[in-house]
Amino acid sequence: QVQLVESGGGLVPAGGSLRLSCAASGGTFSRYVMGWFRQAPGKEREFVAEINGSGGNIKYQDSVKGRFIISRDNAKKMVYLQMNSLKPDDTAVYYCAADLFGLAAPYPMSNIEYWGQGTQVSVSS
Repeated sequence: QVQLVESGGGLVPAGGSLRLSCAASGGTFSRYVMGWFRQAPGKEREFVAEINGSGGNIKYQDSVKGRFIISRDNAKKMVYLQMNSLKPDDTAVYYCAADLFGLAAPYPMSNIEYWGQGTQVSVSS
């Protein structure tokens, strides 16, 4: 059983930066693909980024490429999302996720095994 706890959300002006953190406990952390999803009010949850166990394979949603950076520290059982050049459209609850097989499509979101409780990111215009 893996528990995920996010932190680092907040309110920032457009163009600002935030760093989200996700602390994992339980399980063998390095075996899991780790990543981030987000859900804006009235919208479906969507994939943001994922990183494989070794950190050598990373995927991003097109809208965040060049602005967000995902990383992980297996020794600390942590995954991070550095968000730069934030836009009002980035406003959402951000969720940390973990699965042995993957997070990005075509892997079904309904199959993802572990989720955090979410942290709010609000970007003002």
